[in-house]
Amino acid sequence: MVVLGDRKGRVGVGLGKGADTALAVDKATRDAKRNLISIPRTDSHSIPHEVRAKYAAALVELMPSKGRGLVAGSAVRTVLDFGGVTDIVTKLHSRTKNKLAIARATIAALTKLAKK
Repeated sequence: MVVLGDRKGRVGVGLGKGADTALAVDKATRDAKRNLISIPRTDSHSIPHEVRAKYAAALVELMPSKGRGLVAGSAVRTVLDFGGVTDIVTKLHSRTKNKLAIARATIAALTKLAKK
């Protein structure tokens, strides 16, 4: 699994399999580039409103929080950090410890933001 972002509002998650690690990382990077999304951010590098999303057994809740910093754990923190979101509080209501499911739930929540 690879998380790719420019820390300016674009982030993507990719998955790749290969005979060795280098091939798998290369395929995952290409997949992440294909799946890049834009994150609508406020002037304080937060999100415009609260949002929730579910992917498999992972449920992620993202809440804007001006001045608190990035309050997140697990794969949620990695995805938001690479996306350039700095003032946000997250809650992970997950029945799984699967990092891929958590990262994809975070991407799904950020995609909901982009559609509204």
